[in-house]
Amino acid sequence: MHNIAYIVYERVKNLDNSIRLLSEENEKRILSQRACLASQSRGRLVPEEECSIRTCFQRDRDRIIHSQSFRRLKHKTQVFLAPSGDHYRTRLTHTLEVSQIARTIARALQLNEDLTEAIALGHDLGHTPFGHAGERALDKLCEGGFKHYEQSVRVVDKLEKYGQGLNLTDEVRNGILCHTKGEEAYTLEGQIIRIADKIAYINHDIDDAIRADVMAEEDIPLSLRMDLGMSKSQRINNMVIDVINTSKNNEHIRMSDDCYSSFMDLHDFMFTAVYTNPVCKGEESKAVDMLIKIYNYYIKHIEELPPEFIKIAESDGEDRAVCDYIAGMSDTYALKVFNNLFVPMFWHD
Repeated sequence: MHNIAYIVYERVKNLDNSIRLLSEENEKRILSQRACLASQSRGRLVPEEECSIRTCFQRDRDRIIHSQSFRRLKHKTQVFLAPSGDHYRTRLTHTLEVSQIARTIARALQLNEDLTEAIALGHDLGHTPFGHAGERALDKLCEGGFKHYEQSVRVVDKLEKYGQGLNLTDEVRNGILCHTKGEEAYTLEGQIIRIADKIAYINHDIDDAIRADVMAEEDIPLSLRMDLGMSKSQRINNMVIDVINTSKNNEHIRMSDDCYSSFMDLHDFMFTAVYTNPVCKGEESKAVDMLIKIYNYYIKHIEELPPEFIKIAESDGEDRAVCDYIAGMSDTYALKVFNNLFVPMFWHD
């Protein structure tokens, strides 16, 4: 009976493995020669047995989606601080829009959609509360500075799962690290995220600013609207098609020179109209002051940090632990911590 049970187990195991192997063979058959194949991954920081059903990149995607840091993105600011309306973007909805745009480009270029999606879903896991205002605050406070793309890698390597990390593949980690500035990702899938991020944020920031009555569609210079599109959907569609056409026979993922020039002009317009507009950013100084006070408190009271961050203080230093703790906060949790530390509570009978 024992031998029969073992034989059945091995058959089931082999059958399951065949599902992943079939997926890997389909990649070889369908995807471009330029694509990064799951079967050729550089591997993980800590080697582990392959999943019997999912490829390594599918597994990374699932690990990110089920992580705590991914769930916290729903309460992190994108552009508008703590908006009361239901339809303003958060860091989570931004991430989903980047993923959708990136997958469209990857599919059209016959690149690895699973790898592209995993990088997209993980690219902002290390972002601070209160958007880039929070990032600027921590950049001034933390020894050695603070960059959200570096923190995103730290989240998946060390902070998730109470210090165990997610142990993602090197391709996903590299794509996350290189999604904003500096060195370009070594996979084309990673390079897609850098452009998809730009396409997503410029267009949804316009949409949110219009909803907030900060600007109107017609405020965008007519020449830019004629070049890029007369509406959000037209602009996204035109930019995506431009990237696909420009990248078909290119060694890298690129916009055309004309499209990129228009994008940068649109970004300059948004910088003045929205990103530095006192109407949009008037509350940011309060958020920055709040994070500074939280940092200064915990740097003097390390023992009051959650246990996993006390361990980080012991291994990586107190400054690193406090920055990790604050960076992981949602907007709402940062407000709760600030109120608990600095706002007097009314006495109850």
